[in-house]
This record gives sequence, C-alpha cells and structure tokens, in this order.
Amino acid sequence: MTPRLNIAILLLGLGTILAFLPYNPSKTFRLQPDELLAMSLNDESYLSVDQVARFINNEDTSIQLIDLRTDAEFMECNIPGSINIPFNDLLNPDWEGYLNQKKVKNIFYSNDDQNASLAWTIVSGLGYENNFMMRGGMNEWFRTVMLSKFEGEHISARENVLFENRLKARRTFTQINSLPDSLKRQYLEAKRLEESQLDGGCE
Repeated sequence: MTPRLNIAILLLGLGTILAFLPYNPSKTFRLQPDELLAMSLNDESYLSVDQVARFINNEDTSIQLIDLRTDAEFMECNIPGSINIPFNDLLNPDWEGYLNQKKVKNIFYSNDDQNASLAWTIVSGLGYENNFMMRGGMNEWFRTVMLSKFEGEHISARENVLFENRLKARRTFTQINSLPDSLKRQYLEAKRLEESQLDGGCE
C-alpha cells in the first residue's frame, strides 16, 4: 500500500472512533468509511499554497481559511483572512456556523498536514460540505511563499506570474502579522463580528 493510502485508512479509523466519543453525543458520522476513503484520496480535496495565495491576493470571498493551530500560534502569525478554530476545540458548538455551511469553501491548515487531514475527516464524516486542506500547511507556506526568490538569468511568463503571486501574498502576510497583538485581535474580532452579522446572527 502507498503511504497516502495508509494515512487515509488511519484517518478513517480515527474519524470513526471520534464519531462515538461522548464529547458531543449529537454528532454522528453520516458518511461510511468507504465514502470517506474515496474522498480523502481525491486530489480535489487539497489546495496548494499558491492557490491559497491567489485567493488572498484576489480577496476572494468564496473561501474561508481555518487555522487549526493554538491561539498563541495563531496570534504569532497567520495567513491573512484566517479565523482560528484550534483543533482541540473543533467540535465546540460555537463553531457550527463556520463549519456546517454551504456558502464558502472551508480551507483547513495547521503547521503541516496532520491536523488539517484529521479535521477534514471529522467534518466531512459529519456530512459538512465544502471542505479542503491546504497541502503542507504553514511549513509549506513559508517554504514556497515567504522564502520564494527569483534565481537565474531568464524567467518565463508563467514563472513570473507565479513569483508575482507569491510576492504579493508575502507582502500582505508581512503587513498583517507585523501589527501589534492588540490591533491584530481588534482586526480579527471585527472580522468575526462582520461575518456573524452577514449570517444573520449576533455576538
């Protein structure tokens, strides 16, 4: 078996176990393991950091980035426009409105692929739609976007577009994450309030 298939089977097993944990008895899996396995092996469940960078640069409102890292890691740095739903708090009913919706694509990321894959398995198993993972997480974001540079004498048109996309996303990332913590928190709270009002809710 390929490593990817092994990981998929492991995630399915973990997801099935999580479905029966007493943390939230009202949550039960709606998809069968074979359905989840087929979905997890589909490359369409993954988005590259370059695709995410393009979404950010275009201020695309059809996506919602969900950072699964801890609150402290999120406040240290995050991809602009993200909301923080720590992985250990994923099944908290407070996040239901963000996770169980059909309006936007939820793109999960963490430091690497592990927690994003687990979160994807859980929410997909619960029957929530529009779930994706940013391949490689923050580690890949730093490698590809933040450390990207032009090398060599010639650059093709395609390479130039890719580099410009990464450079613009890097600038946005740096600007947002260079704000003092108090301003970052105000910005994130204002964003969350705006989203809840658009959904017809209130804080």
